[in-house]
This record gives sequence, C-alpha cells and structure tokens, in this order.
Amino acid sequence: MRTEAGFRASGCSHTPVYLWGFLQMVLMEESRDKTTLITDRDPEGLSNIVESSHILEASHVRDLCKELPPRTVGYTWQLAYSTSRHGASLKSLYRKLGATDSPVLIVIKDALDEVFGAFLSHALRPSETFYGTGETFLFMLHPRFKCFRWTGENSFFIKGDLDCFAIGGGSGHFGLWVDENLYLGRSSPCYTFNNCCLSETDDFRVMELEVWTFS
Repeated sequence: MRTEAGFRASGCSHTPVYLWGFLQMVLMEESRDKTTLITDRDPEGLSNIVESSHILEASHVRDLCKELPPRTVGYTWQLAYSTSRHGASLKSLYRKLGATDSPVLIVIKDALDEVFGAFLSHALRPSETFYGTGETFLFMLHPRFKCFRWTGENSFFIKGDLDCFAIGGGSGHFGLWVDENLYLGRSSPCYTFNNCCLSETDDFRVMELEVWTFS
C-alpha cells in the first residue's frame, strides 16, 4: 500500500491553507444556503439514475443531492464508469475520465453491503501531488447517511497514482484508499475531513464501484 509519506515524497508537502481555506469554507456554506430550496427537489432523471446503478437507491440520491455543490444542480447524472460494466481497473477508470472537466461522485459497495464514497471537485487522474478544492467530501450512505466535509486542516483532497488512489489524508492515514484493481480498499480517520472509518472495518473488499459525472 502506498503511504502518505510516499505520496509526499513525489512532490506533495503539508501546506497550511490559513485564510484562503477559511474564506473558501465560508463561500461554500453561503452557496449551500442559497440553493437549499433547489436541491430539495428530486434530481434530474432520478428514475434513470436508479435504473442505471447497481448501488444507488432513490433515497441515496436524494440525500446526496442535498449535499452536492450548487454547480451540479440542474445537470444530468451520467454513469461514467462501473466495475460491473467496464471491469475492475484503475487505468481503465482514468481513461474513462480523461476527457471530462466535471466533478465526479465515487460510490462503493463493499462485501458487507455497506455503501460509501466521495464527491471530488475534479475528475480522478494520475497526479504528482494532491489536488482539488474544499468542495470535496466523504460520505456514508448505508446503513446510515453522513457527510464529512473539509476541515481546513490541510489540502490533501485527491491523489491519483498508477497503483492506487486516495481521498483525504494526514498523519499517514487516508480517508479513502483503493488499489489499482479496484478491489481492496481502506478507510481511516483523517485530518482533511475529520471522518470516521467509512466502512465497518478499516480494510474492505469492493463488490461494486461506480463513478458518476454531471453534464
């Protein structure tokens, strides 16, 4: 497993976000307040989303829509990648997302039928350092719904490598980590989101993984 230290050695260092981070969080909170009435509606094509997904139920989509940033409102959810349709390969996932400039939603169902994932401000791609913005967050969908938003503690949002990807970090722990075969994963509390373990156990096996874009 690639450690956070290994990621940092490839070019990423712990950089405080200070005032920039505070202002960004304030702006995001104001934007969410302004769009509360809009996001309370069912998303565009709810029935198509549920029909296309092997994971999401209507209640999951409604819960997530209340947490998504305003720039996704009114856009159609597109299933860009699914392990059941496209196979289990991180390289294939990168290729599928190569041309998109949309934020993405990663949804995972594990061997214990728990459902969780991450909303990414930018598409997942190979990267030398962590990238992304404070729009990024982690979430749990089943058996209970809970979101974990950016704390402002660090800017370890998204990191793609050829043998794994990671969301969130701090002190050697990743909020969400998945291997190159999209089969083995790990979730740990991290400073970026102050999250709990998203799965029942730290290590989990991926039964299904879906990536959604907004267009």
